[in-house]
This record gives sequence, C-alpha cells and structure tokens, in this order.
Amino acid sequence: MASLKLRAAILILILLLAGWNTPFALPVAEAEGETPEYISNELVLKLYSTADIDAVAMEHGLALPPLDQFGTRPIYRMRILDGVDALVKAEQIKPGPGSGDSRVEFAEPNYLAQTPEGRRGRVRWNVGGDAGTYASQWSPARLRLPEAHAISRGTGVTVAVLDTGVDATHPALAGRLLPGFDFVDFDADPREEGEYGTNFGFGHGTHVAGLIALTAPEALILPVRVLDPDGVGNIWVLAEGLNYAVDPDGNPATNDGAQVINLSLGTLRRTDLLEDIIAQATCASADDDDDDDDDDDDDDNVRCRITGGTVVVAAAGNGGDQVPQYPAAEGVAGSLAVAASTRSDTLATFSTRGPWVWVSAPGEEIISTVPEGKYATWSGTSMAAPHTAGVAALLRAHGPTLNATAVVEQLVTTAQPLCADGPPRLDAARALGQPAAAPYCDQAYLPLILASP
Repeated sequence: MASLKLRAAILILILLLAGWNTPFALPVAEAEGETPEYISNELVLKLYSTADIDAVAMEHGLALPPLDQFGTRPIYRMRILDGVDALVKAEQIKPGPGSGDSRVEFAEPNYLAQTPEGRRGRVRWNVGGDAGTYASQWSPARLRLPEAHAISRGTGVTVAVLDTGVDATHPALAGRLLPGFDFVDFDADPREEGEYGTNFGFGHGTHVAGLIALTAPEALILPVRVLDPDGVGNIWVLAEGLNYAVDPDGNPATNDGAQVINLSLGTLRRTDLLEDIIAQATCASADDDDDDDDDDDDDDNVRCRITGGTVVVAAAGNGGDQVPQYPAAEGVAGSLAVAASTRSDTLATFSTRGPWVWVSAPGEEIISTVPEGKYATWSGTSMAAPHTAGVAALLRAHGPTLNATAVVEQLVTTAQPLCADGPPRLDAARALGQPAAAPYCDQAYLPLILASP
C-alpha cells in the first residue's frame, strides 16, 4: 500500500506541474483493481452566464483558465486549487435552499463512466466463431431481422459508437466506418488500443460496432473513442463525444451527424451534465422560439429543425438489480434504456431492470467482431444496446420524417412480451410495420403464456 501511495503522489505531482490539462486524465485508484468514482480534483460547472466564470473561480478556489469549456456554452471543466475533494466542493457551490452560489446552475465532480461488463466483475470476451456463426447466431432470428431487412437495411443512416474505439481493419466492418475521432488521445484515429487479457475494455467497441453492422447492414458507423483500454472514461469526455457525434463538422446546416448514438457504458451517479447534453442531442431541450433567453446555442435549434434529433440508446447495466445506471436512467425524451434478454426470451439474470428500462434485446452469449479480424462471444447489456441502435437505424431509414422521440415510442410500443417478467423484447419487423409474430417461448414458459389474459 505504501508503494501505491508513493506512485499516486508522484503521478499527482506530475499532473499538477503539467496543469492537468490533458484531454483525458484518470486518478490512481485507492487500491489495486479499484476504479474511483470521480476525478478527485476536477469539477464540472454550469453557470447561467459566461461573464461570471472568473469571479466564481476566484471565489471558490478553482484554477483559471478553465481546463476546458463546452463549446460556447457556460459549461466548464475546472481544476480545484485548495485541495477540497470534488464531491465536497460541488456540495459547497451548487445552488440549494439558502445555500450555494446563485450564479451556478449545477456543479458536480467529473464522474467516471465505464462499460457494464467492466463494472460486473470485469468479464472478458471468449474468442471463437467466424463470419458464418456471427451471421447465423440466435439474435437476428429472435429480432426478426430477415423480415425487417426486406423493408429497410439502414441506408443513409449513421450510427455513432461511443466506446473504446473500433478496429477499422476487421473484414466485417470494411466499407462501414466513417473516420470518427478519439477523445481519449484527442486525435483523429479512434482505433482500439490495448491488449487482450491485460486491458478489460479492449475489444469492447469493436464488438459493439459489429452488432450494429449485423443489425443494420447498410448503415454507416461513426467510431468515437471516449473510453480507455480498460473501458473507463469520464463524463466530460463523454459529453464531448456526444456533441461531436451529432455534429462532426461543427456546422448544423450540413446534417452530417449521427441519427442514432449507442452508449454501452454508464455510471452509477446521475449527472446534470449528461442529462443536459443528451437532451440537446435528442432535441428534447430544443428552444424553438429563438428568444435567446436560454443558454443553448442557436445551432442546436437549427440542427433540431433539420434532423428531428438523435436517438440515444444506452445499456441499462449488468447489476442484476434495479439500481439505476446513467445515462440509461436519465429518462430524457428520445433516449432509450435497454436490458438484456436470453435465447429463451427471458430477462438475463445479470441485467439491470426497473421501471426506467422500457425494452430488452438479445444480450446473452452474443457473437461479434473483435480486433485482429477475430470473432468472440460476450454477454451483457452492452450487446443488447447495439442490437437496439441498429433497429433504430432501420426505422430511421424507413421513416426519415420521424423525430427521435417518435422512433423511441415506435420501438417500445411494438416490442413483444418476454416469456417471463421483464421489459418487452425488441421486434424489428413489427417496428417497421409488419404484423406481430407468435411469442417465442421454450416449453418451460409456454404454460405462463397460455395462462396470461
């Protein structure tokens, strides 16, 4: 423990001397193998006016200039100078009855996010399978993809994958990937980095991308790297990735952004920042009156009028309980939390569930792409989410006038009941207007279906 503390002290000293101004910096965990909950000396702050940033920073012991600003919005990533822990500092600053700073809309630590599989015992993928088993596995038939693909294959739609990056050399992804961006290293090369067996997140983004390619075979995939090789990131980098995904060139009139975003990641802490940015992405917070009394960019209003917003699909988590995980549990209009279903059309035992989870999709023993041209099996809500994002792409291609909220509503209302308790399972064909199919149930669950009203 002493050597760990010494290494932590040395790293913190180096970061402080450097200004801790790297795009993506993580603290050392308190003990080997632990992932901290947040970056201890960083604060995410939203003001009502950009004019107040200097005064707020000086009054509350925050370094100037800010580490970062979210575009032109009054949202900042700040370094704490006085040694106060970020969670304590946020409580001191954020407004409340008779306390806090009235110039501040919200203040919170820069929370860490990670893949659900990393949080649940760091479950790795198992190598095995090939292009044939990938295409013929159980999930496409359960989702009724062959029938859906006769109507839509996702042509003209872009799905952004905010994850650990993607192996662009994988044959199954050839011709499917847009250039993308890496917000971890802050460069234009969002490739997977790391090593299998050493880095628990390695291959995660490639596996997710492969499932979107399988579900929406003519949609394009925009890789946005927001997680490190261990599958860990922070909410600031995630917010930057979301902003990029909806408008890569920064010009809302060009309509080059993703129509669907997949988030196979999350945090156990609700965050004001992610709720704010996801609402802007889905256009749930669009201000159409152009009165300029809000703090949103007018660019958001232009983009929302043109695109109808971006559907945001998020993995519900692998807790096997009802503990909310975010951003899936934010409940923003145009976003959708997804649980994992099994071959037997039941809810996977590992899947997080609860009233905020509206649909499920195949997530148990799913074969997909991994680096070095290989295929592998992985289980988790991280696999359920891209199946859903792919079906959302099919629907957006088929109904281009549907806005993000309408797409989510269509996916939810056409989903089919599971063979046991749990959120209904996605039905791609029915979402595209085909009649409902008879419920799929193993013989063990057939009596339950026959006895239901």
